[in-house]
Amino acid sequence: MSTAKKEYKRITVKSLVDMKKNEEKISMLTAYDYSMAKIVDAANVDVILVGDSASNVMAGHETTLPITLDQMIYHASSVIRAVNRALVVVDIPFGSYQSDPKEALRSAIRIMKESGAHAVKVEGGQEIKESVKRILNAGIPVMGHLGLTPQSIYKFGTYTVRAKEDEEAHKLIEDAKLLEKMGCFAIVLEKIPAKLAKEVAESVSIPIIGIGAGNGVDGQVLVIHDLLGITQEFNPRFLRRYLNLYEEMGNAISKYVDDVKTRDFPSDEEQY
Repeated sequence: MSTAKKEYKRITVKSLVDMKKNEEKISMLTAYDYSMAKIVDAANVDVILVGDSASNVMAGHETTLPITLDQMIYHASSVIRAVNRALVVVDIPFGSYQSDPKEALRSAIRIMKESGAHAVKVEGGQEIKESVKRILNAGIPVMGHLGLTPQSIYKFGTYTVRAKEDEEAHKLIEDAKLLEKMGCFAIVLEKIPAKLAKEVAESVSIPIIGIGAGNGVDGQVLVIHDLLGITQEFNPRFLRRYLNLYEEMGNAISKYVDDVKTRDFPSDEEQY
């Protein structure tokens, strides 16, 4: 297969499938606001995920569960206004699709209609298939999410690696095939053994995007606050920090405070 990189003016769900066929890795990052999304999009990130991780990094909650559908739409709307190239995918938050397929469809429609997003993401496999079917039948693109699914944290009890045992690994593979068969355009695999993730990626034709799932998948996703080192307390093995923005921002703000206190700011040149 060709590994030549194609230039995309606008990433679509078809673009991602083509990238897998051409063995071009897919880059994906989260964003939750206009300013950050503009930077991420300008850097040619392929997919921007408006993740329910906003519950953690934007609102300070311990889990993703508290964030509401209205809040997700607000964040997604802010991101969409900044983006010219990337595909924007939005998490349907906990409690907005699990109980009833009709509710799932209503939630997905609200996200697409009110934010202008390009696709939605849901967590789970067999147990949510009717909801996924209902959303897909309405013409809304769906990205799946398997492995460690943060919306189920109280079921797991911990954020440890999933699918290390044969039974859970087998179910994960079957769920991935099911999501592909139903029409999902991609799947996120979170915190599973690299060997299993590679096996899943090779068993389906749709892109598999990993977070803590090794290098044998079709792309990678990280939370932007983790990548930039804004968050300090989160240190999983899979995370690579490209900056220590927490420290750099703190130093800049401290310098501003000092300049104000010493009357160095504003200078004569910074006044009218």
